[in-house]
Amino acid sequence: MPVTSRVDGNVAVVTIDHPPVNGLGHAVRIELLRELRRALVSDAVRAVVVTGREGCFSAGADITEFGTPRSTTAPTLAEIIGEIDASTKPIVAAIDGTCLGGGLELALAMHYRVATPSSTLALPEVNLGFVPGSGGTQRLPRAIGMAAAADLITAGTSTTADKLADIPGQRLLEGVYDGDIVGHAVQVAARIADARPLPRLRDLTPTDRIGDNQLTDMRATLRTKHRGLEAPIAALDLVTRSATTPFDDAIAEERATFVRLVGGTQSAGLRHAFFAERQARKIPDLPEDTTTRPIGTIAVIGAGTMGCGIAVSFLDAGLPVTMIDTTRDALERGRRTIAAIFDSRVRKETLTSSEKDTRLARLRTSIDLHDGANADLVVEAVFESWDVKRSVFSRLDAVMKPGAILATNTSTLDVDDLADVTERPQDVVGLHFFSPAHVMKLLEVVRAARTAPDVLATAMTTARRLGKTAVVSGVCDGFIGNRMLQSYRDAAGRLLRSGLSPQDIDKAIESFGFAMGPYRMGDLAGNDIGWAVRRRRYVENPDMPHDTISDTLCEMGRFGQKTGAGWYDYPSGGRDPVPSSVVEEMLSRFRPRIAEDERPSDRQIVERLVFALIDEGARILDEGIAHRSSDIDVVYVSGYGFPRYRGGPMYYADQVGLDRVLAELIADNPDDWQPAPLLVRLAKEGGTFG
Repeated sequence: MPVTSRVDGNVAVVTIDHPPVNGLGHAVRIELLRELRRALVSDAVRAVVVTGREGCFSAGADITEFGTPRSTTAPTLAEIIGEIDASTKPIVAAIDGTCLGGGLELALAMHYRVATPSSTLALPEVNLGFVPGSGGTQRLPRAIGMAAAADLITAGTSTTADKLADIPGQRLLEGVYDGDIVGHAVQVAARIADARPLPRLRDLTPTDRIGDNQLTDMRATLRTKHRGLEAPIAALDLVTRSATTPFDDAIAEERATFVRLVGGTQSAGLRHAFFAERQARKIPDLPEDTTTRPIGTIAVIGAGTMGCGIAVSFLDAGLPVTMIDTTRDALERGRRTIAAIFDSRVRKETLTSSEKDTRLARLRTSIDLHDGANADLVVEAVFESWDVKRSVFSRLDAVMKPGAILATNTSTLDVDDLADVTERPQDVVGLHFFSPAHVMKLLEVVRAARTAPDVLATAMTTARRLGKTAVVSGVCDGFIGNRMLQSYRDAAGRLLRSGLSPQDIDKAIESFGFAMGPYRMGDLAGNDIGWAVRRRRYVENPDMPHDTISDTLCEMGRFGQKTGAGWYDYPSGGRDPVPSSVVEEMLSRFRPRIAEDERPSDRQIVERLVFALIDEGARILDEGIAHRSSDIDVVYVSGYGFPRYRGGPMYYADQVGLDRVLAELIADNPDDWQPAPLLVRLAKEGGTFG
């Protein structure tokens, strides 16, 4: 049974026991209401404790029910909360571990709450594009104050019970206890069994107010931080109602807002991204019980920017790292870079000084490859050159212990060719981190032709250990993300050659929701990186058209922010892009500026860029480079700034309609251009990628 009950003295203990997260799906709601009613009518019961199985109170609603009849089939969570509101007996929530969303709303409706110090509480609904729908925006402000509640609800982040208990004047927690939280809750319930009137958060008023100026500032911050998202602003507006609107009226408004947003396109896209990330962990031909190799020590080859970021990722995960480079100067610069990353966190109070020192103590440096020979996993992060990487892998093959995993961080080179350099190709895998590696969540795990199943499984579990979102890719030039990026940049280049400016193109795609347009992104990453890739490809494919404009920009030394000039100017070494007269003059040598009446609309610019991504994604899917279309969505949402609330390029294509995508691509490309065969087939069949 998903809900059980027992009686301890004169206290009923109702336990939600529905692994893995005690979600409040329909079956759980039925049983929970039944057990609550049974306890409330029993003459032998004077008080009730509600808890979850050890380590989880409840992670909230079962979002797989959203959009199905089960989500609104009685009893709803609101009906259960109504029963609690009407209870004549005290009900105590015993919180241990996770208490999220509807789980926290359930606890907020109870008369008392106790928790273990490390329990995590949150109302994370905005992350899925909607607002709390069962009283969270009204009860939490009454429990911890409007400002604190607004911060938690609009950010959708979690915090621990001990931190919440420290909020001055909080009325959320009766107590925070180590050890057996149910035992403590039973003691509290027995002590207050006869206390009347029963305290209900709904009967209180918030202890603070959000002033008009503060509210204006908060809205502006949310619009900047959550650009284009509806839910955070809607949640803030609902929190403000807790001080001005009768409780039942505010609850009705909250529910209406919840229903509207859950049924909207943003929530649908965000939920798709949420499930896509979980689906990406499943590899069709790799059994879930595949044995993994133990990973206890790491070697990182290369002390540059990427190598340092990778090292920080492993140090953060509690793993000792040996960083190896060819010179002591390079290693000293790398150590300073890593220390500076941790120092920045200490200043921001996201890391303590002692935690910084502990991490740095796990870092060793050496110029001798043999000092990393006993590592369980070695990650090569040297310059993106075939000759350099081949040399490194040949030496790693000779030095590393048997069974060590040899990983390359290459972003474009052939992992099969690197594996062939060694006598142990089964141990070789690609781990393509994204810059900055200690910040970016995406990790492309590149499966070579002979990568052993246990190596692939270990790479995936290691990614989760690092807090990364991992997606498996097959071997091709650029893998999933950078291969598609090339098509996206080619489309941007055609727009540029048509007479548009870099800022015209960037402005349009950023208004669609991208974090950065292609030209701002190029300046941030370094235009010389793409130049090096193009020069390699020119040699490998002499018939390949040259990107003369981009090559000319690099020949001018305009590599981006790091040189103070790229597609934009960056005066005084700043990071804010300024349109460049030098670039405009350079562009004028290749094409005239487009006439205003011929200029495509922002929507047309967006479609040319995004539809180019979709076409290349279809080719990648058809070739088996990606297992599923949702994996491609995860790559672009997690690593390339595609707006999460739009779900990803392949999901977006399904919403637009593949027939329309195909028609626009054919209209916008040269006559001899051929669309992806999979896209053509699906469009003709009226099908979708998903």
